[in-house]
Amino acid sequence: MVATLIICGVTCLAMIACVLFFPALKIGKVHISTYWIVTLLGAAVLLASGQADAAEVGKALVADTAVNPLKILVLFLSMTILSVFLDENGFFRYFANFVLKRAGTGQRKLFFALYALVSILTVFTSNDVIILSFTPFICYFAKHAKIDPLPYLAAEFVAANTWSMALIIGNPTNIYLSTALGVDFVSYLQVSILPTLAAGLVSLALLFLLFRKKLSAPIEGEAEEVHIEDRAQLTVGLVHLGACTVMLAVASYLGLEMWYIALGSVGSLFLVSGIVALTRRRPDRALFGCLKRAPYELIPFVLSMFVLIVGLAEKGVTAEIANFFGDSLGVLKYGASSFLAANLINNIPMSVLFSSVLAAGNGDMGAVFATIIGSNLGALLTPVGALAGIMFSHILQRYGVKFGYLDFLKIGVCVAIPALAAALGTLQLVLLL
Repeated sequence: MVATLIICGVTCLAMIACVLFFPALKIGKVHISTYWIVTLLGAAVLLASGQADAAEVGKALVADTAVNPLKILVLFLSMTILSVFLDENGFFRYFANFVLKRAGTGQRKLFFALYALVSILTVFTSNDVIILSFTPFICYFAKHAKIDPLPYLAAEFVAANTWSMALIIGNPTNIYLSTALGVDFVSYLQVSILPTLAAGLVSLALLFLLFRKKLSAPIEGEAEEVHIEDRAQLTVGLVHLGACTVMLAVASYLGLEMWYIALGSVGSLFLVSGIVALTRRRPDRALFGCLKRAPYELIPFVLSMFVLIVGLAEKGVTAEIANFFGDSLGVLKYGASSFLAANLINNIPMSVLFSSVLAAGNGDMGAVFATIIGSNLGALLTPVGALAGIMFSHILQRYGVKFGYLDFLKIGVCVAIPALAAALGTLQLVLLL
């Protein structure tokens, strides 16, 4: 057990160090993130040393169970591609500009409009896609309008990682934890909506109090003109995302696994979009953009972390953690510990670990949803808390915007912790009803 703990601990610490100090390798014009390379090496060492049984890992990867990481990866990547297709066709930028132009010259109205827009879009897409799409736009808009971008960047990041709790598809951690513990789309929504609403309202109020002085300055510039160049392909993307979301909601009643629906939706999207492109006799740029922007790095990252967790489970570590938590105060214990653990090992590895802990324990719904809440809101404390934070920081560095570790901690202490308390308290009330 000691050797397994050492290998896993060193791997996680090395991953955090890479994220903070050496995030990418540059080979020619190609940048390769280092965080997944470190976890892949850690998994390889664990297997080579015999601390994880390769045969057991192989069985887990082909097992017809909800916890199968391959199914979860297919579901997440498919939903990401559906959202990226919309972004490639200019949907998010157009919609953002549409709202911002109607916000007038007052920063406060603009602030609330942006928070509402990001919240709504996050619910039906995913937090990672929103961060990738909106962060560059906010940096550009703030520079053009001659306003401080920090209130809007904070509002975007908080909204994206708070309202991502609402639906099962909003965050890969939601998908992993709920699928692993057998929670379907509708059951998830019935429990999650009120805690998400509570956390969302609390976070919005606290963000406004935090930045109210900066938001009193007038807007001197104007929003840019954004046009949709290919309305036909955008319509194809919106129809497929909408139909997929509806199908996911009724999947349990149809006896279908969610990953089948998501993968089928992507297949249909590529088929229909390809037919449209053929009739025009020109390639579809959005399809190539989807293939280029899909987060393939998540595949080795999640699979490597899965190997580490299998090793810990084999040595009885996850069972010991479950026994330590016990059966009482599950919402508080799992919510607070997952929130903190996400900032030690990132929220995806944390979710893989906690799914095993939940399975080893009583696995009650309170503990499951508390962990989901912690995995989402944990992203707000430090840049290490989630992949969204890592991507957010990299984008801001590219645009020369300072939003460092202390800025994250400021939001974490002032916004994330009260939002976590509101979400967990509301969850407890929902469970008692």
